[in-house]
Amino acid sequence: MKSVHPFLSSALSALLFTAAHAQASELVVANFGGANGKAQEVAFLKPFAKASKTVTRGVEYDGSLAPVRKMVLARKTQWDVVEVESSELTIGCTEGLFEQLDKRQLGNTAMALPGSIHNCGVGAFVWSTVMAYNSATYTTDKPRNWADFWDVEKFPGKRAMRKGARYNLEFALMADGVHRRDVYQVLSTESGLQRALNKIKQLAPHIVWWESGSQPPKMLAANEVVMSTAYNGRISAAVDDGATLETVWTDAIYDMDYWAVVKGSPNVAQAKAFIRFATTDTAQLAFSKEIAYGPTHFNAILEYDKVRKRPVADEHLIDLSMAPSDLPSAPGNLLRSLGFDPTFWVTKGARIETQMAQMLQ
Repeated sequence: MKSVHPFLSSALSALLFTAAHAQASELVVANFGGANGKAQEVAFLKPFAKASKTVTRGVEYDGSLAPVRKMVLARKTQWDVVEVESSELTIGCTEGLFEQLDKRQLGNTAMALPGSIHNCGVGAFVWSTVMAYNSATYTTDKPRNWADFWDVEKFPGKRAMRKGARYNLEFALMADGVHRRDVYQVLSTESGLQRALNKIKQLAPHIVWWESGSQPPKMLAANEVVMSTAYNGRISAAVDDGATLETVWTDAIYDMDYWAVVKGSPNVAQAKAFIRFATTDTAQLAFSKEIAYGPTHFNAILEYDKVRKRPVADEHLIDLSMAPSDLPSAPGNLLRSLGFDPTFWVTKGARIETQMAQMLQ
């Protein structure tokens, strides 16, 4: 990984604390590890520790609410800040597992992407589940959409998909001709749900199920599968390491991970200071330089392709709606992607997951 970015200015340091403060105990930030965790160490944890003079440590967890729930119920909170997906944020907030956040204490929220500010969390970054393939496998005709992903005659070979129903049913409907704007409307009906399940069943003999985000790039590079659903940042990281992988952005699904403060944290003030720091445009830009997950701060989005030294007509006027980008929150990629609906999955997900598991037995 690259060295820590020397981007902290006096103004940014002033953002951390507005008055003299006592030395806090160790601040523990739980994240999903892997390339994402390494990028957070570079862009968020080490710079925050240096600026705030707070010992800051990252720990890896699987993203489930089980360990958070156990800590809160036992009143033995060992983590201060957690990275959570949108569905877990919604559930955890309802259950009282996270501290409520005051929007007035979060900095300039007017520059945040819609959906970034939640009662219990702040958008950390945007990520997408995309289709990926090994470009060495295809020299002429290449897969371009989810219909191609399902076309085992034109593109023979195994496909890899994240284990479970979430995301996959959306992809199935788009493969079956449903426009992304109508996916959740169709999926909310019994006939639409059955349509999606049937589409999964059709492809099931050709599917290898993955559970860790590190698996798809490895399987593609080893030619164990010809295509895979994957987290865009994992594919970009593999490409940076020399892998010949390609990302298909058409009808990708984008979502946000959020920062939340665990209820009962002994370092609530420091935890909130960390979140303010990690959601500044400068810190988010540093993070996106390490891994291609998108900032939630508009300034960082607009600066990203300039930093990556991508060719543009006018360096002072960067039109990301047209420029090529591996950034999920670039307008050009958002416009052709489906926004994940956490409310749908929180409300109906358990039943749907059970139905799909029974169908695949």
